[in-house]
Amino acid sequence: MTTEELARNVRYIEVTTRKAVTASFAGEYASAFKGRGVEFDEVREYEMGDDIRTIDWKVSARTGRLHTRRYIEERELTIMLLVDLSASGVFGSGSRSRNEVAAEIGALLAFSAIVNHDRVGLAIFTNQIERFIPPRKGERHVLRLIREILSFQPAGRRTGIREALESFATLVKRRAVVFLVSDFYDKGYERQMKVAGKRHDLIAVPLTDPVETELPAIGLVEMEDAETGERRLVDTASSAVRGAYARAWRDRERALASLCTEAGIDRIPLTVGADYVGPLGRFFMAREQRR
Repeated sequence: MTTEELARNVRYIEVTTRKAVTASFAGEYASAFKGRGVEFDEVREYEMGDDIRTIDWKVSARTGRLHTRRYIEERELTIMLLVDLSASGVFGSGSRSRNEVAAEIGALLAFSAIVNHDRVGLAIFTNQIERFIPPRKGERHVLRLIREILSFQPAGRRTGIREALESFATLVKRRAVVFLVSDFYDKGYERQMKVAGKRHDLIAVPLTDPVETELPAIGLVEMEDAETGERRLVDTASSAVRGAYARAWRDRERALASLCTEAGIDRIPLTVGADYVGPLGRFFMAREQRR
């Protein structure tokens, strides 16, 4: 990607996601996530209806009048985008690759975060975390995150969710809202997902290309695994082959859904080429209703 192409793509994503981050969407985002807790705001005189548990007896004794301590929710959050940019993300059956859509989703979440005065950071991984940008505020920071995703050239090809989560645990100590965006073409990461789900507010975002869910019947096709380089001749005209492929896909999806349910991790399945603003907005609304 040339410098001019990168600038155009960044601008396209900026304009597209800014339009999507309406007052309604940003409000749904804010309602979906709690702050880190509550913080002291002020001491004021007791009013009828105040909770007697908030009475500050020391101040009341000193002034001779009842006073209560007022608290407010500490709203500021840390949002982390943990984005899989392994070799399989280069694929795209439509006009955009999975990695480009991941950048758009990251931008939408990042702009929603800064509208609500939250900090947002980025960790890009393949078989390890290859780039880490600490969370900060501001529009220029968000544009930098978009550029980093779009211009990223991976050293590794394989997806390593286990390794990424283990490294992430050492990089981000404080509790954060973590969006894990990946195709989840990996195995053996279940324990690390559960651990991360306890430490952080972890949200899995499986990103799927529509062609990956089932094989088209187009005869003999030589297929290559983008992450391993392995090639295999596949007879897509065979209904048995297509059926086995579809079952394997469904089994993998069910396994991820089961893991997320067991670990108490939210999951937002998204499809490349389809609307992602609607599903994200509905997720925020459903999460607020659960609260």
